[in-house]
This record gives sequence, structure tokens and C-alpha cells, in this order.
Amino acid sequence: MVVQNLLRSEKAVSAVVGVMIILALTITSTSVILLYSAPSMKNMQEMATAQRAEQAFTVFDSRTSKVALGESPSQTTSFSIMDGSVSVKGDANAYQNSQIVVVCAQLSEGSWYTSFMNNRFNWNSWEPYESQPNMTVFESPMGSITYTQGDRIIGYEGGGVWSKYPTGKAVMISPPEFHYNGETLTLPIMKIKGNEVFSGRTDVAVTVNSNNMPTVLYPDPSSTKKVNPLSSDKVLIYIKSEFYTAWADYANSLTYASATTDDANQTAIVELEVLPEMGKDQLKQTFKIGTLNDTNPAPMWDFKFNLEAKSSQGLNPNNYQITATSGSKTLTYYVQKSGNSRLNLEIAYKDTAISSTTETWQGATSADYFPISGTQADQSATVDLLSSSINMAYISRNGDFSWPDLVITKDNINKTQSLNTVSQHYMKLLTMDGSVIFNIQSPGSSDPVDYSESTLTLLYDGMPGSITYLHVSRNDLEVTLS
Repeated sequence: MVVQNLLRSEKAVSAVVGVMIILALTITSTSVILLYSAPSMKNMQEMATAQRAEQAFTVFDSRTSKVALGESPSQTTSFSIMDGSVSVKGDANAYQNSQIVVVCAQLSEGSWYTSFMNNRFNWNSWEPYESQPNMTVFESPMGSITYTQGDRIIGYEGGGVWSKYPTGKAVMISPPEFHYNGETLTLPIMKIKGNEVFSGRTDVAVTVNSNNMPTVLYPDPSSTKKVNPLSSDKVLIYIKSEFYTAWADYANSLTYASATTDDANQTAIVELEVLPEMGKDQLKQTFKIGTLNDTNPAPMWDFKFNLEAKSSQGLNPNNYQITATSGSKTLTYYVQKSGNSRLNLEIAYKDTAISSTTETWQGATSADYFPISGTQADQSATVDLLSSSINMAYISRNGDFSWPDLVITKDNINKTQSLNTVSQHYMKLLTMDGSVIFNIQSPGSSDPVDYSESTLTLLYDGMPGSITYLHVSRNDLEVTLS
């Protein structure tokens, strides 16, 4: 009886089942931990490897600068590959996707300039106009040295170190050799030469050699177009690179530079304004005014014509016009003789992109004119387009479109402003997209002005960061792996 009860007892079974349950839970927990932590551990390992690569490239950048600047003919840096690969991309194929093109464009009244400006933020936009005398184009390949692990790319290009993530976004690790202080741009381009790949779980030595003889691309004493101070009106730098977004971010971080991107062609475009010469000079029938500082309420300081008569008829202009057009905007100053000793002024402004009407101003009273002095061929007059003592009256009956703070209606058509206020307002609007060319014309009659004796005085507060000097060179770097 006792034996039978013992055989039917389940106490021993309960202990075994408990052990089995605990073991199963342990195995399951371990499996879940491994399942979810393995990718994280792998990501952490890849991140650590990438960080080591970035540090190695930063050291490489420093040593390469010594070679490029002539401090050392050769430098070697060791890289730990760790299942990745190191590539030297310095041949013709690589240069197609890693290069810099500099375009210096001089403002022109030809249709080509307008066409180029409308398309300038695209790679190769300059090609149809390279033969134009007012355009200068030069280029240099860069090449690169890259470390690749999966979709992560770290590279040395243009004297900087860059890191590109699987999303396609690139960031700067170390700044490139691109230095701009708002007046002078210095751009030593590092050209990588070589074509090698090294991969596997090993270390690789990257050696850089140079003859320390940089090639000067700008200025060029043998060229009348590659001169300093710059004679062009715009400088555009096109940087084609797989790290182009980081190049653009770097340019935008500089105080006086700005950049945009052409994503379809992996290109960053940096645009810099050049201010035309200012001061007092002999009057010419065409002259330029650069982009004005839009943060200054009165950026024009001096805009004055000293007109001398050309012949015995005296200073007798009839519908004398000083006109500039910028895109859809046109500003015209009309100067006309009235009586024997005065020049009257009328101003017309239109912007066809906003309105079909024209804003028109004339002297507010019979006392608002420029006096003529002398007689016959000795007659002269000073036309000061920034005069605060001359008042202008708004005479257009179609309302205003460019004066948001000035109420002008049909019932208040004689609204007056000083000539200085009117000129400041329109000049800021006219130059907001860049430099403009003014033309002087005297349609319908002979020109009464002696340009050899007349002068123009032009002084203004230009857009901050306008470039004046450009220095570009190319440094050839031979790169080998071992």
C-alpha cells in the first residue's frame, strides 16, 4: 500500500518542471536580448570604427597641409580599415565628379548675360557663353581619398575632411582650404593624383608626395581678363562633389558668403558680388552701380553729374535720359532745359512683374530745378540726384505699387518727397538683384553734353562682403597606398 502511494506521488515531478520552466525563461530572455541588442551592438561598433576613421583623416589633413604648403615633401598616415576600404580617386573618371569651376561674369547689356543669370545655379550653365568676351571661366579637378564602410563614406577633398551618411546628407569634419574675409577669396585647390583601392581587416599606409610648386590659376599676368582688383561683376564658384551639401553648409557658415545647391548634379554654387569702382571720374555714356546695402535706409551717398556744354548752342538738353534696367525693373531720370537757365527733372519707375503702370515724379514747384550757369559753350550745371533741397511730386494717377508706407491716391496726387528720398528708394529696388548699367541717351536731338569735360561722382554703401581680390592656385598631390 505504501509502495503504491509512493509511485503515484507527483512531488518529484513538480521540482523537475520548475527547473525546466526557469531554464526556458532564461533561454528565451537571452534570445530576446541577443535578437534586439545585436543590431545595436553592430551599429555601435560601426560608429566607433567611423569615428576612428574620422580622427585618422583629421590627422591626414594636417599632414597633407604640410606637404601642400611646402613644409615637407612627403607625409605618411596609417589607417585601420576594419572591414572597409580606402580608395584614392585621382584619375580622369574621378575628376568628373570632384572638381571646382570658377566663373567671373561681367555685367553686359547683351541677351546672353540675362540668359546666363537666369540659369546660373545649374551645373554647366556657363558652357554656352564661354566665348563671350565678358566671361572668364577656369577650372581644376580635385579628386579625393575616401574610406567606405557599407553606406558610410568619409573622405578628404579640397583640403577638407567630410563625412557622408547613408541618408545622403554630408557634414564637414575639418574645413576646406576655402578662405573668404569679405574682400579677398583665397582658394588653394588640392588636386589628388592616383588610382588605388585597399580593403580588408588590416592597416594601410597613405603616403602623400608633392613637388611644392603650386600652379597659379588667378590672377594671371599673361591675361587681361584675370586681374586684381576684379573687373567682373559676379564671381561664381561651382563645387561638384559627393559631399556637396557639406560644402554648401560650410560656405553659408562664412560671414560674407552664401551658397545654393544643384541636387541633380551634386553641386554647391557659391555666388559673390563685385562692387564697381566708385569716386569721381570723367562722365561716360554708360556706367555701373553695384548692389546697395539694403539694411541702410540711405545707402546712396553721392550721385552727382557735373554737365558741361559741348558747343555754342549751350547746355540745351531735350529729353536727356539716364536709364537703367534690371530684370523687370526700369528707372529713368529725364533731364530737360526749361527757359534759359534751368534744368527740370522727371523720374519714371516701372516693374512689369508687379504692375503695368508707371510711377512718375516731377519737380513739386517752379523752384525745384537745377540751375544753369555761364553762357553758350561755357554753360554748365550740377545735377545732384540726391538733393534734399529739391522736392518731387508724385503725378501718376494710377496709384503706387512700390511705396508700401506712402499713401498716394487720386485724391492726393501731389504727394511730395525730397529728391534724395525718391532716388534712395528706387535705387535700392533697382539694384537688389545685383549690379546695374546706366545708359545716357539724348534721343531726337544732338547730345549737348561735352563728356570729356563733364564728370560723374558716385559713392554708396555697397552690399557687405563684396569681393575685390581673387587668388586661386592648384597644388598637385601624388597619393599611394601600401
